[in-house]
Amino acid sequence: MLLKELLHGIPVQDYRGTLETEVKAICLDSRKAESGSAFIAVRGHQTDGHLFIEKAIALGAGVIVAEEMPEHIQDDVVYVLVSDSAYALGVIAGNFYGNPSHKLKLVGVTGTNGKTTIATLLFNLFGKLGYHVGLLSTVQNQIGDRIIASTHTTPDPISLNALLQEMLMDGCDYCFMEVSSHAVVQQRIAGLRFAGGIFSNITHDHLDFHGTFANYIKAKKKFFDDLDRFAFALTNIDDKNGQVMLQNTFAHRKTYGLHQMADFKAKILESHFDGMLLQIDQHELWVKLVGHFNAYNLLAVYGAAILLEQETMKVLTALSEIAGAEGRFETLKAKNGVVAIVDYAHTPDAVENVLETINELRQAGQQVFTVLGCGGDRDRTKRPEMAEVACRLSDKVILTSDNPRSEDPAAIIKEMETGVPTDKKKNVFSITDRREAIRAAFHLAQEGDVILVAGKGHEKYQEINGVKNHFDDKEELIKIFNEHN
Repeated sequence: MLLKELLHGIPVQDYRGTLETEVKAICLDSRKAESGSAFIAVRGHQTDGHLFIEKAIALGAGVIVAEEMPEHIQDDVVYVLVSDSAYALGVIAGNFYGNPSHKLKLVGVTGTNGKTTIATLLFNLFGKLGYHVGLLSTVQNQIGDRIIASTHTTPDPISLNALLQEMLMDGCDYCFMEVSSHAVVQQRIAGLRFAGGIFSNITHDHLDFHGTFANYIKAKKKFFDDLDRFAFALTNIDDKNGQVMLQNTFAHRKTYGLHQMADFKAKILESHFDGMLLQIDQHELWVKLVGHFNAYNLLAVYGAAILLEQETMKVLTALSEIAGAEGRFETLKAKNGVVAIVDYAHTPDAVENVLETINELRQAGQQVFTVLGCGGDRDRTKRPEMAEVACRLSDKVILTSDNPRSEDPAAIIKEMETGVPTDKKKNVFSITDRREAIRAAFHLAQEGDVILVAGKGHEKYQEINGVKNHFDDKEELIKIFNEHN
């Protein structure tokens, strides 16, 4: 592809060399530069790509796209100056792969909680409706039945457009993807065309990255601000910031909710550990998911499907048959009657939602045991809040490790302990080893009691001192259950 074609849609400030140069590959990582490639120097959260321009050239890069010209200009290299190289990267990646998001229907899901479930439900729903579908999520990326490992909630622009092109070449009609606030701020979705955007909710999270809650809201809102007039913007009207997302969007504005007046309405008629009876827009259906938060998730999926011009009864029938995402309120039952729930809840609001659902479902005499950890190298302010919520809504709590990463697990637990109310301390235990914490909860539980293992959900690893060790909450519970058959 010629460089001038690659730069289509980018306001170029200046350049040295010829725009007729042939570009064979594009890269964000200087280590992946090769002969005939273009290296886009992006200022990242942890490092600055401009520091690696010379390295990229040494490995063969013939084109450099940057926000400032290097001191040393080489005659055989083309230099392109742009005001925002992160934005330029997104547009360049789209152009390089033929702008696949313009050719299939791409729907983005953003919010603090529910992104993975909504995207996965949409993927499963449209598969049941007979379409070939793609999925980009925290748990995994998927093209039809083919699973591709996921490393980020939203991949970098090059990986993202490569995946979308692969989906298009494989015949996908739709792709449903999670859009993280990090991805919006870092311009990872720049240049993409969305057929629609869905907002689930927004609560305390990622303040280590955004600095303030206002900035976090602003990041989510920007996704909707950038939608075009051919797209839909579907928001949770019951969330106090739901309407904020629609303030400046050009997209068709639609709402869903359980309580306020909305375009798409639902009501929970019955709820059990194995599912619930919903009324959606006057139609009753039994679904395999549980809890108010999942009623919202299902309603968002229903609304999006209708906005994508699917038939109402076919959508409702398919929704009654599909399950949720792995590690999201996933229920296991031991032979002795103990119920265990594995959930990805890793924010105060998510922990509260899950525990409130458990408390609504449990019978008289059933106790709730919560095993809870907080991730290292992440927002520290939520640690005591999560512990407080767990103590308030559980009978007993075991504080343990999540993914401590580079932090001391014991130090993380100490910070969580500051949120434990004085009158609850006798019911709180601290066990650093997560495996032992889960085992302890099982031994404390009696017949019919409920154990919530929160924080990791679908994850199959535990990261300690930068090393990922295999660890699966569900797998650990099954081992314990089998030992006590």
